[in-house]
Amino acid sequence: MSVISTPGTAVPAPSGAPGGEAVSFKAACPDCRGRFELTAGALRLAIGGSRRTTFYSFTCPECGAAVRKHAGERIIELLTGGGVSTLRSL
Repeated sequence: MSVISTPGTAVPAPSGAPGGEAVSFKAACPDCRGRFELTAGALRLAIGGSRRTTFYSFTCPECGAAVRKHAGERIIELLTGGGVSTLRSL
């Protein structure tokens, strides 16, 4: 399993892990401060027309909190490359 994190945020791994390994994403919950790994299926990416409407989200596996964080260009690239389900709005 290949895992990469982005310092200071609860984010992603690389697109296409070597050797066909599953990709996971390191994440952290701002509510309980738990740190964990999530599969692509546990994350959702929404790409909208503005910064406010472009974000990724997940449910914290430790406390159950709904977490929503801004997704910049690099995060979008990593998440889509890692197989995260994406919703695009006009």
